[in-house]
Order: sequence, then C-alpha cells, then structure tokens
Amino acid sequence: MTTGTEVQGAEASREQQWEQAMSELYASYLDFGKKALKDFDEEAVHQARVSSRKLITLLSILDPEDASGLRAYFKRSQKRLGKVRDADVLIQSFKKRRKEAKREGDKKTAKLLKAVILHQKDRRTRQRGKLADELPSLLKGETDGKWNDFIKERLPALVTEQDVNVAMRELEVAFEQQKKRCKELLGQEDPASREALDELHQLRLLAKRIRYTANAASFALDQKFHANEAIYKDIQSELGEITDKRMWMERLEKIGRKKLGASRGTWNSFVDKLQAELTDALRRNTVVDVPEALTYSAASAGQE
Repeated sequence: MTTGTEVQGAEASREQQWEQAMSELYASYLDFGKKALKDFDEEAVHQARVSSRKLITLLSILDPEDASGLRAYFKRSQKRLGKVRDADVLIQSFKKRRKEAKREGDKKTAKLLKAVILHQKDRRTRQRGKLADELPSLLKGETDGKWNDFIKERLPALVTEQDVNVAMRELEVAFEQQKKRCKELLGQEDPASREALDELHQLRLLAKRIRYTANAASFALDQKFHANEAIYKDIQSELGEITDKRMWMERLEKIGRKKLGASRGTWNSFVDKLQAELTDALRRNTVVDVPEALTYSAASAGQE
C-alpha cells in the first residue's frame, strides 16, 4: 500500500524534475539568444528558436490558459528568430543550387540564383535588425520576475493538475485526425494546391509538438511514448521537405521575375524545376498517401 509520505515524496520528485527541465530549457534559450544577438550565428539562432519552441510546447501543457503570460512572451521571440532562421535556410539552399548550376555550366540559372540570394540577404539584414531591436528585452524575462514567479509559485500546483501523458495522447489523436483530413483532401484535388499544402503544414506542426513533448518531458512520460521523439522527427523531416519547397516557390513568386532580372525562359525553367521537386516530395512522402494520378497531374500542370 502506498503511504501518504510516499505520495508526497513522488509529487516532490515530479515537481523537481519539471523545475529542472524547464530551467534547463530556459537557460538554453537565454544562452543561445545572447549568442544569436552577438553575431547572428546561424546555429545560435536555430537553437534559440528550438528552445523557445520547446518552452512553448511544455507551457501549453502545464499552463494551457497562459495565465503566466509566458507563452505569449516566447511566441514573440520565436517569431523574430524564425524570420531570420527561414532566411538562413533559404540562402544556404540556394547557394548550393547556384554551385550546382555553375558546375553544370548553366550561367543563366546561376545568375538568377545569385539575384535571389542577394535579395534574401537584404531581407535577412532587415529581419536581423528587428531581432536586435526586440530580443534583448525579451531575454530579460528572468529579471522582471515573471519566470521566477512561474517556477516557484505556479509550477508546483500545475504539475499536480496536469498530466503530460494525457496531453501526449491528445496530441496523437489530433495528429491522426489531421492525417485523415489530409488523406481525404489529397484524394480529391491537386496535392500541390494551397489548401492541401496548408493542411500538410498543420500536420507537420502537430508532429513537431509531439516530438518536442517527447524530448523535453521524457522523464514524465510513460514508456509507451518514449519512441515518439524518433518517430515524429522522421515525420517532421518528410513533411518539412514539402514545406521548404513550397516556401521557396512562394518566395520567388512574391519577389517576381522582373525584380530579379531574369528572362522568362530562365524563370519558367527554374520554377518548373521547383514544382517538379515539390511534386516528387509529395509523391515520396510516407506519411500521407498521395494518389499517383494526382501527383502526375500536378507535375504536368507545373510544366504547362
């Protein structure tokens, strides 16, 4: 029989585990955030963003109503870091593409890619400026007492009220429901349509939440959930490839051919290549089945 003392001891231990996990994530967020501000190191920006995402994920479980106000605070940080990170990823990818084009002797495509890179570097400079303006104040959360108040005053009660295993199961159910919605949608229309890609993006976000929960709260999860980090990391990666291709195409469309000084032929050739890559990523994904006829139709439409 479990005694009252044993129950109290277990609750104290659980509280300490949560405090340690949250404090380590917060320390990581502060550390990488300060490094990101120092010289906008790409890895520091990435890790600061990941830490803020993990904090948002755990706070959504522990403090679903955001009574502490911390979730909104980390979302602002994540948004600013994300703008810079997205530009970093696009620039890295297009630099690789430019090297390939130059190696293949495709000077026109290489010139187009150089123009895209320069445009995105200008955009990144502006986003870095906004990050430098806003992040310092967001990194002072500990000094204004909000974080300490949450850890010392709110967390003990929240740990006893919320069950991360229930939250994980709810996330799994939400993922399966969204997966079903995606499957139904992809069976009816062009898988590369805006609506279909929006729904796949939502599925990816759910996979990311499950992955981050499994990683950051592993100490509090039942054994049956321990494999979720690896499982949903793979899912997130597959869907992420689709999201990246889509984002790059939308970015190009937003900039426009004329602004980049590309000929219509060079522009159409490169856009068609990206469309083919998107269609291929949709066809190859193992998360949601895409009918072969529909991916063929989407590829043909992109080449018209």
